[in-house]
Amino acid sequence: MAESTSLPIASVQKRISAFVIDDITVALFFLIIFYDQLLVIASHASGMMSAEEMTLIQAQLRQFSVDNILVMLSIKVLYHTVPVWQNGITLGKYIMKIRVIDFKTGVRPSFIQAFLRALLRIGSEVFFYLGFIMALMMPLKQTFHDKLSNCVVIDA
Repeated sequence: MAESTSLPIASVQKRISAFVIDDITVALFFLIIFYDQLLVIASHASGMMSAEEMTLIQAQLRQFSVDNILVMLSIKVLYHTVPVWQNGITLGKYIMKIRVIDFKTGVRPSFIQAFLRALLRIGSEVFFYLGFIMALMMPLKQTFHDKLSNCVVIDA
């Protein structure tokens, strides 16, 4: 890629907005996919509850999380891999008019780059979003997952 200063780097505000839109989208996927299971748990949590009932609800939610963690992680990885690989965008990026590109070539990321970026993104979330905070300090506003996948987010 030519000089980094010639890239129209996406602002942190646009990236945060896209992040929120994407997380809401993924949460809606979870709600749709796990609706029946969540409805069962919610049906037990109506009105005033005793300490025993509250403990039971907490146990059910823990079990739900354990049973479905791989499905939820897979959905997140797919959501952040496939559209970025195909078009350089997710729904949030589309709405905010930003896109992910390969820093070296200036085109959309390869499947491997998009997949690596999605996996590392989850790692950034798990570790208190520290990988996202990196964008505030980097000249190209790159997060941890952008940097390690050799990508940059630009205005579309």
